[in-house]
Amino acid sequence: MKDLSVLLVCGSGASSGFMGTSISKAAKKKGINCKVVARSKSEVDSYIDSIDMVMIGPHMKHIKAEIEEKAADKDVKVMVMKKSYYSLLDGEAALEHILSYY
Repeated sequence: MKDLSVLLVCGSGASSGFMGTSISKAAKKKGINCKVVARSKSEVDSYIDSIDMVMIGPHMKHIKAEIEEKAADKDVKVMVMKKSYYSLLDGEAALEHILSYY
């Protein structure tokens, strides 16, 4: 598998920071090089050309169509994180969700 670059988006980028760390640890355990950056919605444009995926916090699912529009002409997947793993900061479950797109 190629290296992955994932942008996590939540309201301020704070809560997703913890999720990003958890995903990175889970990926490292599996021998997957997965760079995860957590940022606010306002920073998506700055990252959209250098990432493989945007993961949106479940509480921000209303922005999915807007993000998909920004990613339409790029090879960037867009998904909404599941509450089940987001609320627990379960990086392994989140990583499995990411990998299901590849």
